[in-house]
Amino acid sequence: MASLKDLRDRIASVKATQKITRAMQMVAAAKLRRAQEAAEAARPYSQRMAQVLANILSNVGEDDAPRLMKGTGKDDTHLVVVCTAERGLCGGFNSQIARAAREFILQLLAKNKIVKIITVGRKGADILRRDFAKYMIDHVNLHDVKTLGFTHADAISSKIISLFERQQFDVCTLFYSEFISVISQQPTGLQLIPATLTKEKSPATSDSGSIYDFEPDAATILDDLIPRNLSIQIFRALLENAAGEMGAKMSAMDNATRNAGDMINQLSIQYNRQRQAQITTELIEIIAGAEAL
Repeated sequence: MASLKDLRDRIASVKATQKITRAMQMVAAAKLRRAQEAAEAARPYSQRMAQVLANILSNVGEDDAPRLMKGTGKDDTHLVVVCTAERGLCGGFNSQIARAAREFILQLLAKNKIVKIITVGRKGADILRRDFAKYMIDHVNLHDVKTLGFTHADAISSKIISLFERQQFDVCTLFYSEFISVISQQPTGLQLIPATLTKEKSPATSDSGSIYDFEPDAATILDDLIPRNLSIQIFRALLENAAGEMGAKMSAMDNATRNAGDMINQLSIQYNRQRQAQITTELIEIIAGAEAL
C-alpha cells in the first residue's frame, strides 16, 4: 500500500500534468480557428480549378492531353504520398491516415504491384517504417515550418513530377485527412496522376452559359495548369491536415484533462481514507496505552 507521502506526491504530479494538458488544449483551440478558416478557404479554389480543367479537357483529344493527365497507360508502379502531422498528442489522427494508406498498400502488393512511398510528416513515417521501410524512397520534413505556405506544397509537387518524368511510377495517390469537425476527421485517398477529372461532352462554357475561346490553345493551357493543380491539391491536403491535427489535439487534450481530474479525485479519496485510518489507529493506541496505565 502506498504511503501518505507517495499519494501526496502522485496527486501533485497529476495536477501538474493536468495544467499542461489544459494549456495545450487552449493553444490547440486558438490555432484551430485559423487552420480551419484556411482549410475551408482552399476548398472552393481547388474545386473550381478541377472544374476549369474538366472544361478545358472537353476540347482536347486524348492524344493531345498532357501526360500528367492521361498517365502512362499502365498501373504497374504506384507512388503513395502519405501526409501526416509532425507531432503526436492528437489522439488517433496520425494512425488513421497511416492505417488507410497501409490498407491501400497491402492491396497493391497483393496484386503484385510495385509500390514506392513518400511520407510528409514524421509521425506517418515512423508508423509506416515498421512494415514498409524498404518501399520508402523519400521523406519531406516540415518540423521547423511555423506557417504552411504554397511553396511547401509546390516543392512536394516538383518531387512528384520529377519522378514521373523519369518514369519512376505510373499512378500517384495522395493520402491525407479531410477536416469535418473538431471531433471528426476523415482519412482520404486522392489520385493525383493520372488526374481524375470528369471529361465534359458539351462545349467549354461558364456557369452562365458563355462560350470560352482558348489562347494560345487548350493543350498548351493544360500543360501549365495540370502541374499547378497538382500543387493546389497537395496544398489543400496540407491545410486539411493542419486543421484536423489541431481539432484532434484539442479533443485529445480535453479528454486528458478530464481523466486527470478523475484520477485526482480518486487519489484524494484514497489519501483521505488512508489518513483517517492512520489517525484512528493512533487514537486506538493512545487509548489502549492510557487504559494500561
